[in-house]
Amino acid sequence: MPVLARVATLLAAVACVIPLAGGSAASADTGGLSLAGGTSVGIHNTYDDTSQFPFLANALDTGASLVELDTWVDTITHEWKVSHSNPLGNKNNCVDAATAADLYRGGANKDLGSCLDDIRIWLAAHPGHSPIMVKLEMKAGFNANAGLGPTELDALVQAHLGTDVYRPADLLGGYPSLDAAARAGNWPARSALAGKVVLEVIPGTFETSNPFDHLWTDTEYAQHLAALQASGRLGQAQIFPSVLGAAAGDPRTRYPNASLRPWFVVFDGDAHALVDGGIDTSWYDTNHYLLVMTDAHNVNPALSDTAPSQSDATARVARLAAAHASFVSCDWTGLPSALSEQLARG
Repeated sequence: MPVLARVATLLAAVACVIPLAGGSAASADTGGLSLAGGTSVGIHNTYDDTSQFPFLANALDTGASLVELDTWVDTITHEWKVSHSNPLGNKNNCVDAATAADLYRGGANKDLGSCLDDIRIWLAAHPGHSPIMVKLEMKAGFNANAGLGPTELDALVQAHLGTDVYRPADLLGGYPSLDAAARAGNWPARSALAGKVVLEVIPGTFETSNPFDHLWTDTEYAQHLAALQASGRLGQAQIFPSVLGAAAGDPRTRYPNASLRPWFVVFDGDAHALVDGGIDTSWYDTNHYLLVMTDAHNVNPALSDTAPSQSDATARVARLAAAHASFVSCDWTGLPSALSEQLARG
């Protein structure tokens, strides 16, 4: 074998065991797995902890592969606010970035469009980064009657993320439903999704406690997908609706309209309830559904919610990967070694 060829072979072998920055050796070789075949880690309420992350880009710099943005529809300003508890104001670490340098300067507290811009610009500056799940919690739900419904949210996402989005239509391919496509393993390889964003949307805490709200975000967006598909316009949809809450069996049976159930291939629930509650989480993996496990620290034995030891944090991520999580959500903002983990699922 020529010398240069031997060197290339050696370098390739070494690359397979060198850990990713901030990660472990197990994190280095997951690109060949499908999106549903791997486990990544992310940060709960990523926008909100400005003491740890003055800018959203600081959170992305940890290597995290899931960010959460809580949004409120403001019918007065016709704006999608990003805030934990203020429906009429923005309180977050997003800026009006136009370049990579802008990500770390300027005033924060911007709207959802600016947060999405920050993600797009950061990804462009970090080619090859693993796909990022953007979790949108619609705090009080949509208000389609005021022009702030699923159609308008799709338009906002498309305007700010453009072709960076992996859409429901991309998964669907030639299959009759998202459920059929997922069960057939139609998710692309993670390497093919490098630099891409996958968005899930969940009902918000205010919405689910509002006795006058009888159309929650998950159902409303699933209805939106069904209507787009019926009119041949599914490509306009940018987001996957998520089934919220841990439950045994198939949680989609909660939807009375059975025709909506095949639009759900993303599930989001509490890690403690899923892992310690006797739920067969292999069902999600077997069917190639995406499963977001939240509050990773609460699984027995409970860890610190903010600052466990590095060894405990990485062991917990590995345990949840073995328990078939696709994404592990936590508040371990100071542990990039855990946040940047990329593991095989199951």
